[in-house]
Amino acid sequence: MNVENMSITTPNEKDKLVEEIKRLKREKKAVVLAHYYQRPEIQDIADHIGDSLALARYASTLKDVNIIVLCGVHFMGETAKILSPDKKVLIPDIEAGCSLADSCDAAEFKSFLKKYPDHTVISYVNTSVGVKALTDVLVTSGNAVKIVETFPKEEKIVFGPDRNLGNYINSITGREMVLWDGACHVHEQFSMEKLLQLKKDYPNAKVLVHPECKKALRLLADKVGSTAALIDYARSNEAKEFIVVTESGILHELEKLCPDKCFIAAPPEDAGCACNECGYMKLNTLKKLYECLRDEKPEINVDADIAEAARKPIERMLELS
Repeated sequence: MNVENMSITTPNEKDKLVEEIKRLKREKKAVVLAHYYQRPEIQDIADHIGDSLALARYASTLKDVNIIVLCGVHFMGETAKILSPDKKVLIPDIEAGCSLADSCDAAEFKSFLKKYPDHTVISYVNTSVGVKALTDVLVTSGNAVKIVETFPKEEKIVFGPDRNLGNYINSITGREMVLWDGACHVHEQFSMEKLLQLKKDYPNAKVLVHPECKKALRLLADKVGSTAALIDYARSNEAKEFIVVTESGILHELEKLCPDKCFIAAPPEDAGCACNECGYMKLNTLKKLYECLRDEKPEINVDADIAEAARKPIERMLELS
């Protein structure tokens, strides 16, 4: 089948593209990993979907695989490469970056850390490999509180790059970690006013909030947690309506797992639509995934020395979580 210039305009064309992707996966011993924020059609064809920790763990267990295609953003591909240096790691769109990772330049972070030479460095996994290499232990939004609490109360800690997640951890643990001033543009953009209106419109709905959101939004939550934690809460809670305050890609998995429940995406401040999407995550498309498998590029490569330094905080995270 010739899909070289195919633009997906009909269900039949989509089905053909899906079949080609499946064929290439089989022939090349490739596996497709996708984050919850990916487009629905990407999630549907993935061999495994999850949040950052789940994808990192899964990548580290792969054996009879030659190629890992990471449908997410660039730093996730780097993490997969660090954990699987013997495998080819691809990403459908090399421009799929991360506003949070971009808010913490490795050289600037290194200079910042010189002010705190006696501090333990804990970084959110949403960072570049260069920042990971400067870190003692990494965390995700799902395991951050648990990992921070493994350190003595008197431990001096620098936390980066997300100030909102760091503030949340401080509030839960009673710590006073030094925070790098970074943030995710998606989670920064949610509107308090519009969330309050949604609560009026859906008075029985439970509010699910990601900890990368601002404190004022977290205070309105029935559940604050990672993407995986929010999914678990929605599945187990008896409520039938949920207002979801994180990237709207998560709704696809929620609706598949809980078809009898209603999920309402919280909008951003300047909403032209009723949801809040990460433009970087949505750069990956079914056609780009096909081309990526066909051409085996773009490929993620990481300098061996930096990879070795970055591997240690990743492995420590996996041990502690």
